[in-house]
Amino acid sequence: MVGPLVVLLSMLAARHFVELERLVGSPVVGEVVQAAIYFSLALLASRIVKIIFARSPKKRRRVPKLLADLITAAFFAAAFVATAGIFLGDSIGGVLAGSGLMIAVLGFAVRNVVADVLSGVAFGLDAPFRIGDWVDFDGAVKGQVVEIGWRTTRLLRRDATYMILPNSQIARQRITNYSAPRRHYRAQISVVLDHEIEVAVARQVLLDGVKLATFILDDPSPDVRAVSFGLDGITYAVRYWVPSFAEDIDCRDDVLQCIDSALRRAGIDGPRRHFRFNVGELPAAAPTDVAI
Repeated sequence: MVGPLVVLLSMLAARHFVELERLVGSPVVGEVVQAAIYFSLALLASRIVKIIFARSPKKRRRVPKLLADLITAAFFAAAFVATAGIFLGDSIGGVLAGSGLMIAVLGFAVRNVVADVLSGVAFGLDAPFRIGDWVDFDGAVKGQVVEIGWRTTRLLRRDATYMILPNSQIARQRITNYSAPRRHYRAQISVVLDHEIEVAVARQVLLDGVKLATFILDDPSPDVRAVSFGLDGITYAVRYWVPSFAEDIDCRDDVLQCIDSALRRAGIDGPRRHFRFNVGELPAAAPTDVAI
């Protein structure tokens, strides 16, 4: 309600600013009224943007608060420049140049903070992740995004602890988003079985086992692929679909338990190392000549 009220008062003042100038006896009244209109419009526009973001469909990912703050800052920056143009006129160029030099000096002094802020702005524009997404930063940090700020991003990890990372550090890492473009994704585990078991038989037993898992998705359906032959045995990739990253551990545990039960029912043991010993006569040693 504050934004529309301020705009309404500014419009009324703009309509009667001639009478106000005559009453006060100074042309500054008109300039003040114009400045008030600029800032009130910026306030109203920022409120509208926040309402639009707040009313986005629940099925969509939440819009980061940083993006709304960035748009608000852009509106007020435009209002400030327009107001400076009203009061300063032709001298606004010199003022902007001086302020730019000052900003450059301050930016060099706090370059790490500036790097964090610029990275946060980039996150708000590109949106590689949003509030509520499960992410993995370069395989070192995993968690759910709970806040994206100007300088830092806060994650809630599986052990219910917060991890606060500078935005510039995140920008230099490889980001894996497990919640985009969809919440479900495919995972896999590797199972090594003995060479003596036929591939077709092993694949069928593993597939029958993984289909008994209740935590994974039935559609798309799981599958099994033979991926390599090694000294220990044949490696199979059991691939299945996880509903969301929050259920990843439960799905893995369920799949492993079902596969273990299927292998035991089929009488299939795990791989064993085979050692081959060559037993025979050692070659005779060559005679050695000894000088006396």
